[in-house]
Amino acid sequence: MKVALDTNVLAYAEGVNDIGKRDIALSLVRRLPPDAAVVPVQVLGELFNVLVRKAGRSRAEARNALLGWRDGFAAVDTTPEAMLIAADLATDHRFSIWDAVVLSVASQAGCRLLLSEDLQDGFTWGGVTVANPFASPRHALLESLLKGDAE
Repeated sequence: MKVALDTNVLAYAEGVNDIGKRDIALSLVRRLPPDAAVVPVQVLGELFNVLVRKAGRSRAEARNALLGWRDGFAAVDTTPEAMLIAADLATDHRFSIWDAVVLSVASQAGCRLLLSEDLQDGFTWGGVTVANPFASPRHALLESLLKGDAE
């Protein structure tokens, strides 16, 4: 099962905002099967912005963090089609355009899960289910992936 990572998961893993969530995010990304996770390019851009603006890191430090995430997980591009689909999602479901882009790209990449606390836990669209990795209990699909039971 493929899974897409949203910005908040990576930001917490980088130690931004919440130490408890940092530990959860780091544990989670370490437990993901190596070829199971993807990072939408949109997420890398958002992470850069969070690291510079919110965490006070230098641009060079933020760039190095992005390179590390890109090296660890496959980066998935935003296609023109994904952007148009995202505009429909933003219109139909009142998502921010950037959350809609991440969901659209995850769907195009063949992901079954999008790990995010920004969208409604359990929301399913385009074959992708949103799972909040910080919720308790965890979504059944996420638990299945972490236990290695997923297809």
